[in-house]
Amino acid sequence: MELRQVRYFVMVAQELHFGRAADRLHIVQSAVSQQIRRLERELNADLFDRSARQVRLTTVGERFLPEARALLAAEERARAVVTDLAATRASTLRVGTGTGLGAHLDRVLDALASIAPEVGVELVAAPARERLERVAAGELDAAFVRGAVDDGGRPHAHEARGDAREGLSFVPLWQDPLVAAVPARHPLAASPGTIALADLAEVPLVLTERSRNRPLVDLVVTACHQAGFTPVPGPRPGSLDNTLTAIGACGPADALWTVVYAAHARRLSTPRVAYLPFRNPGMELTTSLAVQRAAPPAGVELLLRACAAPADLVP
Repeated sequence: MELRQVRYFVMVAQELHFGRAADRLHIVQSAVSQQIRRLERELNADLFDRSARQVRLTTVGERFLPEARALLAAEERARAVVTDLAATRASTLRVGTGTGLGAHLDRVLDALASIAPEVGVELVAAPARERLERVAAGELDAAFVRGAVDDGGRPHAHEARGDAREGLSFVPLWQDPLVAAVPARHPLAASPGTIALADLAEVPLVLTERSRNRPLVDLVVTACHQAGFTPVPGPRPGSLDNTLTAIGACGPADALWTVVYAAHARRLSTPRVAYLPFRNPGMELTTSLAVQRAAPPAGVELLLRACAAPADLVP
């Protein structure tokens, strides 16, 4: 049984005339008759009495008519549900995020709400590699990623490699400076202004594994080498919260340090940890928006406008 056969049956039942039904369906009469015959064979019963000069419903046809109408109504409801879901999805941007966006993300979301209040945002937290793969697969509309961008618009970071990610474009958005997180009881915490990276040469560094965040690790290690020292490795890192808790528990003699994005540090209220900006030249990473190169989803241009909006213009 096909829905079009049911639709043809209902129209003929309404008109009680194959020709008028065909006109309303905008098809030839022979096609209507053919599909009704196929439906009758499927049901193994006659639906119309064609013996008289006027087409009439048989007893079976009369019983089948309300069920046929209910079937078509269910089809319309199913189509409406899909249409509504598609419209909702089209007006919702699925954006991949990572740790440390902090005030930047608040600013972007506020700007987008001002520019396009009809557009919603679904934030999806995932590792950088997964974010890029999901953008390439169309599961995310865009994703924030960090790392230097080359002249071709692609990050130098290893997350951008691979056939699936070759179709992505990376739009640089802003620079994310890093600050040092040290125990509040450390002498450096009492120093006003900025600190030199070399001041931390003797303090063990707690840093994520390179396989988890190559751009960040390469930036920090290279900066330490340029400052004239190789960082002393600290204990194995856990979550950022656990790392900061461990740093806060240290005294001057057994101090540890790590790096935190400045935008994120402003949201971390931890009295036992001090966040110290680095003296120029400091350390910073470029945050970019990864999107599909060939056909970016609708709404991505609005998101880019929101990313570019100055903070003082956001309500």
